[in-house]
Amino acid sequence: MNYQKNENRINAGIGRFIAFLTRRSARLLTGARSRWYGCKPEQKQRIYYANHNSHIDFILLWSSLPKQIRRQTKPIAASDYWMKDGFRRFLIQDTFNGVTIQRNRENQSDPLQPIKEVLADGYSIIFFPEGTRNLNDDVELLEFKSGLYHLNQQFPDVEIVPVWISNLKRVMPKGAIIPLPLLSTVIFGCPLIISADMNKAEFLQYAANELIKLKEVEFQ
Repeated sequence: MNYQKNENRINAGIGRFIAFLTRRSARLLTGARSRWYGCKPEQKQRIYYANHNSHIDFILLWSSLPKQIRRQTKPIAASDYWMKDGFRRFLIQDTFNGVTIQRNRENQSDPLQPIKEVLADGYSIIFFPEGTRNLNDDVELLEFKSGLYHLNQQFPDVEIVPVWISNLKRVMPKGAIIPLPLLSTVIFGCPLIISADMNKAEFLQYAANELIKLKEVEFQ
């Protein structure tokens, strides 16, 4: 029992150190800058949802949050990628304090259940409603999956904030291991104003439109 506690404590310490190095490296290599355009970096429960172009998207967004907010924010990641081996598992669980979900449902369980549990515990999350990376240069956003809508239905008091991450297709092109040294911007928009009579299709279209609008903010 004591051995297990010591091992967990060591893993947590190593995880925090790697997280520190990762934050510094991500911001240095991408030249990332944060713009809180539509809201302030406040310690309130939020769903930060963003466009998804590479495996480092959540790292860059997570690194852009102030320390106290970052501690209460869990990235949502795909288990088929992040749980594939021990090193990735260590990164997502011990370094980034993330939550993994099954994208390809193999049983009748609710794939959103792990997310609902952390929201019920009061954490904020980083969420990618496209469900997978958008590798098509001709399409700004893939069609949103229904997850964001269902989370809002169950947690209507949690703010939903769009976050546009620019340039990551060029910073981290498909197949790259090390990010290219290009400038990237993380733009935080206004929390969604959701009407009670919105149906699922209307909600998802509204969320997508509010996210794409932030692309223009980069040049203002």
